[in-house]
Amino acid sequence: MIVFVAPGQGSQTPGFLEPWIADPATRDLVASWSESIDVDLIAHGTVSDADTIRDTAIAQPLIVAAGLLTARALRAAGVEIGAVAGHSVGEITAAAVAGVLSEADALAFVRARALAMADAAAAVPTGMSAVLGGDQNAVVEHVTALGLESANYNGGGQIVVAGALDALAKLTEEPLRGTRVVPLQVAGAFHTRFMQPAREVLRAKAAGFTPADPAITLWTNKDGSVVTSGAEFVELLVGQVANPVRWDLDMEAFAAAGVTGLVEFAPAGALVGLAKRGLKGVPAVAIKTPDDLAAAAELAGTA
Repeated sequence: MIVFVAPGQGSQTPGFLEPWIADPATRDLVASWSESIDVDLIAHGTVSDADTIRDTAIAQPLIVAAGLLTARALRAAGVEIGAVAGHSVGEITAAAVAGVLSEADALAFVRARALAMADAAAAVPTGMSAVLGGDQNAVVEHVTALGLESANYNGGGQIVVAGALDALAKLTEEPLRGTRVVPLQVAGAFHTRFMQPAREVLRAKAAGFTPADPAITLWTNKDGSVVTSGAEFVELLVGQVANPVRWDLDMEAFAAAGVTGLVEFAPAGALVGLAKRGLKGVPAVAIKTPDDLAAAAELAGTA
């Protein structure tokens, strides 16, 4: 089994969308998406600088759009996508790829999510830092004592923590022995209690959708389980903005399911990097540009 995975915020880089919209028909498709959600995906994916696309309101729709384009390109190349999961905002990509949401609904949802999370982040100055190394339980105990929350359990000895800026500064000054702290360039404490206002906005948005049950295997960030109800998965999407991302449990689930390869949608790299540590020995392909589609097809056995 090959699992296809969709990355989360922070995976975007300036100009990364350029090769994906070289085809006029694809460029027109992205232009129509841009108009529907009032975000210029073409400009932000080709000419906007790093600071601009770091903005939550821009980054999240851009990442989901890239994932949708990747899935379309893979299927056009004859690759069967039979299992999917997403990291954080990548779960919206996964919902569309699995058929739970239409592409239009996925883009509308991520637009609402991005704006709501940006608003919640602006309400209280907060941030995030990655803690590398150390025993997971000891790290969680240490950061909790500082008033921080564990937001992303990424596996492979990496936990992203979040909270007030002074608490993050103290963590940098007083790291747990044997760990390294790396402050992240994000606008707020995502996947923590600080995002509770965004959850309420998304619940109202989701009420207008008619989700379908997934047509392929679909894992959730909540606990690494397979979700078979579309309505349940959308409810999980609503909740996950203020809950931890358990990518460590997803990778454990992939291993338990006998996954033999991993393919990461554009803008790729982060999840393949985590897989090298959390799924040792499992071959992986990061699709950064259309040139990488052939390697993904070969891994999937359709080349």
